[in-house]
Amino acid sequence: MAEAVAELLERAARRETPLEELRALRLAVQAVPPAALRARLGDHHLGALFGLLSVSDREQVSACVSILERLLQALDPVYVIQNLREELQKGLFHPDDSVKILTISQVGRIVENSDAVTEILNSPELLRQIINCIGGEKIAVAKEAIKSLSRIAQTQEGLEALFVSTLLSDLKNVMATNDVVRYRVYELIVEISSVSAESLNYCANSGLIAELIGELTGEDVLVRATCIEMVTSLALTPHGRQYLAQQGIIDKISNIIVGAESDPFSGFYLPGFVKFFGNLAVVDSPQQICERYPVFMEKVFEMAESHDPTMIGVAVDTLGILGSNVEGKQVLQKTRSRFQKLLNRIGHQAKNAPTELRLRCLDAISSLLYLPPEQQTEDLLRMTESWFTSLSSQPLELFRSISTQPFPDLHCGALRVFTAIANQPWAQKLMLDSPGFVEYIVDRSVEPDKASKDAKYELVKALGNSKTIAEIFGNQYYLRLRAYLREGPYYVKAVSTTAVEGAE
Repeated sequence: MAEAVAELLERAARRETPLEELRALRLAVQAVPPAALRARLGDHHLGALFGLLSVSDREQVSACVSILERLLQALDPVYVIQNLREELQKGLFHPDDSVKILTISQVGRIVENSDAVTEILNSPELLRQIINCIGGEKIAVAKEAIKSLSRIAQTQEGLEALFVSTLLSDLKNVMATNDVVRYRVYELIVEISSVSAESLNYCANSGLIAELIGELTGEDVLVRATCIEMVTSLALTPHGRQYLAQQGIIDKISNIIVGAESDPFSGFYLPGFVKFFGNLAVVDSPQQICERYPVFMEKVFEMAESHDPTMIGVAVDTLGILGSNVEGKQVLQKTRSRFQKLLNRIGHQAKNAPTELRLRCLDAISSLLYLPPEQQTEDLLRMTESWFTSLSSQPLELFRSISTQPFPDLHCGALRVFTAIANQPWAQKLMLDSPGFVEYIVDRSVEPDKASKDAKYELVKALGNSKTIAEIFGNQYYLRLRAYLREGPYYVKAVSTTAVEGAE
């Protein structure tokens, strides 16, 4: 078969209109193992195929791209860059985006190879054109370019090539294309900065992070909303947080939230700014962040108590993030009755709001109520129990009614709430005391689809693996849970049938 591939390649190279050969070749290369292809390929074969790309016939270009994708994967990245450098460079200028994507993805393979990456770094023209591809109209081309450049920047030499050479000017020039492209470059810079303190240092010295921060704290409210997402990504790394704190940027973001009171357009950027602090609290210390920036907590409560579904959604998400660990739960508990009232409001929204907000409420409730077994002190168990009872006058029935609705997302969301509390003794007692509840848990027939079956199985697993379940549920129910676990999420009981003579 490999010989047939080589023969088809030869024939395609000789023909002026080789569409028939290319169609056959496209099928043939898929049937041959890469090792066999590698053994039969010569430089002239690949050169000829790249040559066949220089036509306006869409079908011919498409066939060549498919064939080259397969053939190039069979070759060592060092070989590709040493022998096909010129072809790759031409590919980046090709008017067809599929050719650009093919070429950039090959660059991606090359930069992952420690022997081949130096060859790329010694090809400034190739790098320059990859940078220009960030400004391409097709987002797929730009994404591939960003991916390759961020890989290149994972070595000292790569950082030097991008930030301590004329390529930095190319990066700044492509930013001037339009707003969308500028944000793509910021995305690249944040991606590179997130790798290490050293890469952050290179990006900071280039002046591009200062430009991003300038836009974040500037007057354009829509630009603020876009930039805060990127700055949040940077804040998720320890060195990124340290940099933002040292530059006084976290204080600036806090001050903008304070000033949002008098800004009629604050709705555009406020959600992102609040999420920033929510993420910061989880990766840092919830207590320290909430004590140092009290405006953050106040704003979350204000948004949750408002009548704007967008603001409520962001506040609920943030409370879920904040309460995902014990320190965050204790911070919320310190607000006492205000948080208890807020829980009642969240419980109401989980039942009555539009579907998307209901789902966000259910996820936040799951996050707030979950306690890992090793952290189940008497005080914390009392706290989660009081939070659960604050959600509604009959919280177990509330979530049970949601779990019986014919909407898979809501059904699974309610099951996740039960799963969150399933390993806590007070919840197990509630479940046992609720008529028919344990029967509902072990009843497989109420789960119509895979997602529901998986969610139910997680609930059964949380109950079955709890140390207190046998004592609280009793032997009969405990054995049924263990049987459910053994049988797996998709078990179907075999039904025996008896054949009757003469029956249809």
